[in-house]
Amino acid sequence: MGNKIVTFSEQQLHNYQDCTFFNEKEILRVFEKFRNIRPDLVPKKMKQYDTVNIRISVEDIVHKLPELQENPFNRRICEVFSRDGNGNLSFEDFLELLSVFCEHAPRDIKVYYAFRIYDFDGDNHIGPEDINEALNLLTRQELFAEERQQIAEKVMEEADVDGDGKLSFMEFEHVVTRAPEFLSTFHIRI
Repeated sequence: MGNKIVTFSEQQLHNYQDCTFFNEKEILRVFEKFRNIRPDLVPKKMKQYDTVNIRISVEDIVHKLPELQENPFNRRICEVFSRDGNGNLSFEDFLELLSVFCEHAPRDIKVYYAFRIYDFDGDNHIGPEDINEALNLLTRQELFAEERQQIAEKVMEEADVDGDGKLSFMEFEHVVTRAPEFLSTFHIRI
């Protein structure tokens, strides 16, 4: 009984509950999921700065985390949530990622991160190049350039309200909120 390893302090768990959509039990389950990716790297007991300093490579995450293995956006998702911008995730990055994708996260948080994931060039707009990149991932590069261009043009025609040739966050949000399947597809069960 006295041999139980305490992974986080009560204060850490309280802080994680405050800034995620998880309860204490779910946070510990997320930690186990994180640790199982690289048990040789991630200790059972996290010291104060381990939660931000120990990082698992994007390669390990996309190959060993079942929930992301088949997702065509797996690398992009990791990049968006990683503090280093390269997709390598600390526990806190990983916790935030799974929190945003959990069923308790509100739609507006999910829409914000979906926008960031589709904004490949990071210019705070989704332009034809971003749509082209998304199409390459979604179709595993099976569309011809002309087909991708036609789809991008159709998306812009339908969603670009102000006619500036790119989608602002508000335009993207307007489209996504009309898609009933969005919440069920932007979801990872832990």
